[in-house]
Amino acid sequence: MASAKTKLQLQERVPLPRTAWKLADLAVLFLLLALLAHRVSSLMVASGGGAAWCWLAALICEAWFTVVWLINMNAKWNPVRFDTHPERLAQRTDELPAVDMFVTTADPRLEPPVVTVNTVLSLLALDYPAGKLSCYVSDDGCSAVTCYALREAAEFAKLWVPFCKKHGVKVRAPFVYFSSGGAAERGGAADDAKFLRAWTLVKNAYEELVRRIENAEEDSLVRHGDGLFAEFVGAERRNHPTIIKVLWDNSSKMNSKSESNQEADDAIPSLIYVSREKRPTQHHHFKAGAMNVLTRVSAVVTNAPIMLNVDCDMFANNPQVALHAMCLLLGFDDELHSGFVQAPQKFYGGLKDDPFGNQSQVMFEKIVHGVAGLQGIFYCGTGCFHRRKVIYGVPPDSSTTGIKDSPSYKELQNRFGRSNELIESARTTISGDMFKAPTVVVADDLTSRIEAAKQVSACNYETDTSWGQEVGWVYGSMTEDILTGQRIHAAGWRSTILNPDPPAFLGGAPTGGPASLTQYKRWATGWLEILLSRHNPFLLAAFKRLDFRQCVAYLAIDVWPVRAPFELCYALLPPYCFIANCSFLPKASEPGFVIPLALFLAYNMYNLGEYMDCRLSTRAWWNNHRMQRIVSSSAWLLAFLTVVLKTLGLSETVFEVTRKEQQSSSDGDAGDGADDADPGRFTFDSSPVFVPPTALAMLSVVAVVVGAWREVAAGTAEGAPGGVVGPGVGELVCCSWLVLCFWPFVRGLVAVGRGSYGIPRSVRLKAFLLVAAFVHLCTRK
Repeated sequence: MASAKTKLQLQERVPLPRTAWKLADLAVLFLLLALLAHRVSSLMVASGGGAAWCWLAALICEAWFTVVWLINMNAKWNPVRFDTHPERLAQRTDELPAVDMFVTTADPRLEPPVVTVNTVLSLLALDYPAGKLSCYVSDDGCSAVTCYALREAAEFAKLWVPFCKKHGVKVRAPFVYFSSGGAAERGGAADDAKFLRAWTLVKNAYEELVRRIENAEEDSLVRHGDGLFAEFVGAERRNHPTIIKVLWDNSSKMNSKSESNQEADDAIPSLIYVSREKRPTQHHHFKAGAMNVLTRVSAVVTNAPIMLNVDCDMFANNPQVALHAMCLLLGFDDELHSGFVQAPQKFYGGLKDDPFGNQSQVMFEKIVHGVAGLQGIFYCGTGCFHRRKVIYGVPPDSSTTGIKDSPSYKELQNRFGRSNELIESARTTISGDMFKAPTVVVADDLTSRIEAAKQVSACNYETDTSWGQEVGWVYGSMTEDILTGQRIHAAGWRSTILNPDPPAFLGGAPTGGPASLTQYKRWATGWLEILLSRHNPFLLAAFKRLDFRQCVAYLAIDVWPVRAPFELCYALLPPYCFIANCSFLPKASEPGFVIPLALFLAYNMYNLGEYMDCRLSTRAWWNNHRMQRIVSSSAWLLAFLTVVLKTLGLSETVFEVTRKEQQSSSDGDAGDGADDADPGRFTFDSSPVFVPPTALAMLSVVAVVVGAWREVAAGTAEGAPGGVVGPGVGELVCCSWLVLCFWPFVRGLVAVGRGSYGIPRSVRLKAFLLVAAFVHLCTRK
């Protein structure tokens, strides 16, 4: 006991000072409340008519903006960081628990196998005992090419993993490593002839690997391939039996007592390919269903007490990421504080100044670190280390110490299903010690467990069990990550943020208008599904153990789609005022005008300051501000309508996979198409998501033209009696600001014949009809 107390601390919780930002938060809040007070007082003396309705609509929208500001203030108020000390684990290697690593991919066309292979290779080469790592890849596309790519990657790993560990390679995704030019990034010595020969050998092997994968064809592999691909014959993406392949088995080495230190360093973790059974008559629950299958398969094969999951494009950027995570999982006196350990999402190769506003750097710096100071960081769906017992729905205060406290066999069967192997592994997880080696695998190799793994992968296995509800990843939302994280926090667990230097994981951010808005729409749809379900954070705070401030913090993202109708209404007010000849802002000559003016300046200066504080440019701030306006009127709006229709039983949500960018190990051509000439420029397609912002762009341009003409020709709007009739300079500034925010759409309207840079004719027509209908309603007496 004494020796345990003298162990060096593995982690430190460091509060981050934020006094100046708190004062700025309160200043903006004061201006919002002052504007609301001015609205109410003005409405009380208003004489009615169109202007009164405008002011009432503005009051409702501004009240909502105030609520959103308070929600964000709560999330940012108490930021913390956690410092980890992996070097202090050097003498505690025997205490390190086993880790099952999950990689998910769904479509080989949108998520190229080369992308998945790089992620897998980066995980196989982690600085962690290879005998305590196993990597499972879920292929929801049931692609023989993906399976082939992983088999070839397992062979390449025999060169790659020892090379990385011998030479201290810093980034272990080959496509990044071989595209870096400096000796520091390469590892080894630049003038070491032996190292250079090894480097050339591995580089040539990787290029050959990429060539074979890119030239592989599905039909050819199935027809002429060896027995590995026999099970793919007749398999369709949504109709096929379970396919599980052990591509590399390290279990015999793990159980060997005679393994030398060098052999241990060169060992490769086990690699298992999983394509779960799918049938047209069974709902497969998208990524959440795939994660639950991986959880069950790994439980009957290796049953590690810790599980890491990453998306197929999210490679391990820090080779010591597992050790950093263990500092947090093992470093608290009570495991309650680290139910899961989440690394913030960060991206590689991002376009300069974030033109599509999807790199989320400020959100992770400000909101996520703030939430980490409450009950803990949100689960983000990738880059997360979970305790298996937490995923099994075990609350933090029910750690069993004796057989009498263990759940009965019948209880486990009702909860986990009818697989005896899974029930026994679940009993071990719930009642056992996480530091013990996995006890489920009793044979010398993993292939002996395939039949048990196939049983728990059946598409009807979850029937009459708790999977997808109280056990595993939770069903019922397109954003299964947030929903699952809420359930874990509601059980009383806390989570910690993992933010080492260099970053733990790096992924690819989608580029172009269609891919970016598709991603935002999917997220917003899932968040609103949560808000309208029994998993609503308020219900979890009222009836379970979700802290109230954590509940409000979840609303910071859950309400994103709810913001759409309010922001759309507010954006329509300035054009309406010019068309209907009324106003919704005080005149420049009135004392009340200083309130919206000060709020406009303070809010934008506050946001700009946040970007500067995160070492980002003014251009990055503007791009993100502009994209928020675009996303609100497009992706969030369509997500809001989609969920409303689903709630009314008139529609169903559809999961859309975001295209992953093809990786390259060289600086060669990215593509020869015209659309590749300016990757930061907005692109369009005929999706309905582009119709509302196109209509807003048209309407704003018309309003600016009308407003400018009135200012020049009439010049009397500011002197109208009563100060509430006719638009003024405030409305003109608002319309001009909207034109700037929707400038990509203005360019798209005039970019006729420029391919995807121009807005398609069908979208223009629909937007024009919306504008015509709006103008008609505004001018109707």
